[in-house]
Amino acid sequence: MIDTEVKNQIIYSSQSTKNAILVIGGAEDKVHGKEILQTFFYRSGGANAQIGIVPCASREPTLIGERYYRLFSDMGAKEIKVLDIRDRARADDSAYRDFVENCTGIFLTGGDQLRLCGLLADTPLMNRIVERAQKREISLAGTSAGAAVMGDHMISGGSSAESPNRALVDMARGLNIIPGVLVDQHFYNRNRLARLLSAISGHPELLGIGIDEDTCAMFESDGLIQVIGRGAVTIVDARDMTYSNQAKVNGSEPLSMHNLKLHVLSHGDRYNLHQNISLGR
Repeated sequence: MIDTEVKNQIIYSSQSTKNAILVIGGAEDKVHGKEILQTFFYRSGGANAQIGIVPCASREPTLIGERYYRLFSDMGAKEIKVLDIRDRARADDSAYRDFVENCTGIFLTGGDQLRLCGLLADTPLMNRIVERAQKREISLAGTSAGAAVMGDHMISGGSSAESPNRALVDMARGLNIIPGVLVDQHFYNRNRLARLLSAISGHPELLGIGIDEDTCAMFESDGLIQVIGRGAVTIVDARDMTYSNQAKVNGSEPLSMHNLKLHVLSHGDRYNLHQNISLGR
């Protein structure tokens, strides 16, 4: 276990005010140290933070929105607004669009990633959120379903605890917030390595990122991913794969994938997206 003081030195260093994209594996601590949520709060400006909460992935958006509202309010955010979008027309609400133009952070909650994309994909509101996040004008966080939507392609469902096979995973289009990645969440907690491998077999050009619960892969503007939280981030790099039978097998027949690179990173570890190498603390 890493000492709490050391953790804080990593998170709240001179970099702590820089905007980032935080991809959270779900079930982040909301009671004790709140390490990941605190990091998002500080990356959004701390006491000057103006945070928008987007709970539309949930079927209980009022309850979920209020919960995160209280959390960020207790931390001392300057302004918080729940963007309660229940149909695509609401995404064109002028008050929401004005808030997004001036906010410092957006938080996408958990729920159903297909519901989230169905309500927000290709809306002016979401397009502007993505644009500002990619320019690092704001910090953007997504947990569980909010993490799954980060790539252009996303895992929308599937099974676990089997050998990798084409029938194991369902795919859909994500929000393309972080191009070139494919995210799976609740990773080791729900035994999803085979699911991620199955997805990557059909998209070897993408970097597979599996994130445990109460764990965050924080994408910095300099091309580094920094890991925070209690669990691990698993990175699958199939871009130098020498062979796969993915195009030849059917249904639940086992997949072959040769020459994959696998990285498992824990708190404080980093990954360089430009050089495709993992780094220590």
